[in-house]
Amino acid sequence: MLLETIDRGNIEKLVRAFYAKVLEDDLLSRYFLIALGDDLNNDKWYEHLHTLDNFWLSLLTGEGRYMGDPLMPHMFLGGLNEAHFERWLLLFRETLDELFIPSIAIKIHGRAKALSTRFISDLELDEDE
Repeated sequence: MLLETIDRGNIEKLVRAFYAKVLEDDLLSRYFLIALGDDLNNDKWYEHLHTLDNFWLSLLTGEGRYMGDPLMPHMFLGGLNEAHFERWLLLFRETLDELFIPSIAIKIHGRAKALSTRFISDLELDEDE
């Protein structure tokens, strides 16, 4: 049964399911494996996933406890390009479609797409420039 609400528990399901996919992805996994390791249950991943839970909850409902700038951790990752964000968005959309009813998946995807576009621009990764 697909999820019909955006709440902390469902955001946690989304974040964990998504990052499990990321760790299996040939393009994206290396960034996370280097920084956090391959076990989503380790302390580094626990902290990262908790931060992401709060980020998405704040972004989508205004209820999260995220304090910070989501762009900053990405500023120092070498080798990022627009293709990385396109893959991130594709995997995120796949995960949304697996977990949420279409109206909620579309809403969350819209926020993720806007975030991806902002990151590409702010990190000056636009291929057209």
